[in-house]
Amino acid sequence: MNAADLSSSYDLVVIGGGPAGMAAAALAAKAGVSTVLFDENPGLGGQIYRAIGASPVTQRAILGDDYWAGEPLAAEAKASGATIVTGATVWSLDPQRLVGVSIGGKARLIQARRVIIATGALERPFPVPGWTLPGVMTAGAAQTALKAQGLLPAGRTVLAGNGPLLWLLAAQILRAGGRIEAMLDTTPRRNWLLAAPHVPDFLLSPYWSKGLALLREVKAKVPVHRTATVAAVGEGKLAEVLYDGGRIAADLLLLHQGVVPNVNLANAAGAAHQWNERQLCFVPVLDADFGTTVPGIAVAGDGAGIGGGTAAAERGRIAAIAAVRALKPDAALPNPDNVRQKLQREEMGRAFLDVLNRPSDALRRPVGDTIVCRCEEVTARQVRDTADMGCEGPNQMKAFLRSGMGPCQGRLCGLTVTELIAEQRGMTPEAVGYYRLRPPVKPITLAELASLPIAEAERKAVER
Repeated sequence: MNAADLSSSYDLVVIGGGPAGMAAAALAAKAGVSTVLFDENPGLGGQIYRAIGASPVTQRAILGDDYWAGEPLAAEAKASGATIVTGATVWSLDPQRLVGVSIGGKARLIQARRVIIATGALERPFPVPGWTLPGVMTAGAAQTALKAQGLLPAGRTVLAGNGPLLWLLAAQILRAGGRIEAMLDTTPRRNWLLAAPHVPDFLLSPYWSKGLALLREVKAKVPVHRTATVAAVGEGKLAEVLYDGGRIAADLLLLHQGVVPNVNLANAAGAAHQWNERQLCFVPVLDADFGTTVPGIAVAGDGAGIGGGTAAAERGRIAAIAAVRALKPDAALPNPDNVRQKLQREEMGRAFLDVLNRPSDALRRPVGDTIVCRCEEVTARQVRDTADMGCEGPNQMKAFLRSGMGPCQGRLCGLTVTELIAEQRGMTPEAVGYYRLRPPVKPITLAELASLPIAEAERKAVER
């Protein structure tokens, strides 16, 4: 679909084609609400179900049953009657629910009566020495290459960090015939003790059996070393990975220490956010239906707080039920209580995982010349020194160091900058706050802006 083919307004705009977005769009469209779903990828699926239906990895055992559970979600969304637009970058959302989107180099402004943001999660920054060297990537990037292109890591590969995704990726690489030199597990030992009160719920959840099977599968084939430090070294490219008490020759280092909500679009729309101490990130302030503090805008899926793919779909359905009730009160809808009960079951065991996989302070808060803001090449020492000079927050830090002002708009440094300022000034991350986001939240060209049609409705929207 081209930008010109879009209507100037829709009852519901869903942003993001992962599990929450697909489930929300399908439910709303089947209820008779005019619905459009935008996703910037070539196809539906998000990160969890990336390239579902188009992945070149056809041996189902490689990616696992949890991945292929995305097939019925995608099929339902496509058959629902919702307008699904892939390759669409949403770069703006304002409190009046005016959505800026670019498709194929052309931009449009779309007015929505209701918006559901389902942009999912990002990998938490993992700023260690040498993480900007060629040969160092995130685990999520490697998993994207496997799912979408069927590519396996070449050469001597090391995985470092903690969290379920790291172990899942290792298992998928091994199943596909790849080789891993070592796993460096950075999970602090004390986390096991802190997570102990949450064990009963975890043992009753599906996470227990799946997690245990993954650990056994990987440990049977890959050496696992516990470490509190990780560093990449090399002249012009990665050559070795250093860890407590050892070093490993490597061509590829895959880093991961969990995922956090992608809050940029909700932030730019003016939605209030708060610090989640258990998940160590900012999350939107939401009501029981996942509505934000901005009327008519909801956030569903992992963008509302990390809960996993199956929970994300149920969150999307709850947000969609609320949207349909506001738009079309007489529409036939699923019983929301049943959906909430299913969501509660899917979220069982989450607290144990959050506490167990909490990254160490040292790996979240770098020191010295370790790069923090990759776009502007700002170091940890610069951020700390500027905080000591009196800089009180990330937005003031922009004036001193330009951190957060590059193409990623703070997605790779935001949490790190907040935590460094908080540590230096003896404040809480909540008090320090996060970057103030303004449109465009994704890079767009002047040509795209110039291509905006100036229909009367859109002119009024722009002037407003």
